[in-house]
Amino acid sequence: MSIPLSVVPVVGLPEVTEGDRLGELVAGATPLEPGDVLVISQKVVSKAEGRVRRLAEVEPGSEARELASRLDKDPALVQAVLDESRSVIRAEQGVLITETNTGWICANAGIDASNVPEEGIVTLLPLDPDASAQRIRSEIRRASGNAPAVVISDSFGRPWRLGQVDVAIGCAGLSPLEDWRGRPDRSGRELTATLVALADELAAAADLVRDKDAGMPTAIVRGLGERVRGDDGPGAASIQRPSNDDLFR
Repeated sequence: MSIPLSVVPVVGLPEVTEGDRLGELVAGATPLEPGDVLVISQKVVSKAEGRVRRLAEVEPGSEARELASRLDKDPALVQAVLDESRSVIRAEQGVLITETNTGWICANAGIDASNVPEEGIVTLLPLDPDASAQRIRSEIRRASGNAPAVVISDSFGRPWRLGQVDVAIGCAGLSPLEDWRGRPDRSGRELTATLVALADELAAAADLVRDKDAGMPTAIVRGLGERVRGDDGPGAASIQRPSNDDLFR
């Protein structure tokens, strides 16, 4: 059975600064309904948590200088990427792909210079995006009485495909993966490989109504109330593929 969904941007949020309680800001900006899923961009979460860095204050080491020379990148930026990374996965053709300290594999450790208040400032990924989602959910619960599921999203590139798409790097209040293995398909054959990345699908859906230059970092997805859990669930970290199951590293 098909499920009707609606995706609505949250408008009217102020410019977010360090120390802001995002859950309270969202609850004050829009009415929330039971079963809502709130998708919020990583950028504003990082701003609220003070996860920003001034590149002029970064001292590049020898590895950063060598990589920067080879990739034609700012040595200070490369050092910031290394500081946020467990390991370098690829460094070629001007692209630096790393595994972040929280286990995500992405370009430049998720460091971003767009939509920041001044030149030379970059945002870093939250230290623990799942904990951030849990905290925002708790703030909304205290402020409004409702506890929507919360997804923290970020734009990632994709191997073998052009373009970027928003994916979940943190979540609370839903299961980020739906395991359909063992279920029958419409012909009665057993599904053996279907593992639906629900949190990623929600992140991508929300991005359709949030222009990246319009100052609307949050959106609400409605119609999936049966997927919203009372507890916070396993978090988006459970989406990460174990390295021993990775055929491409």
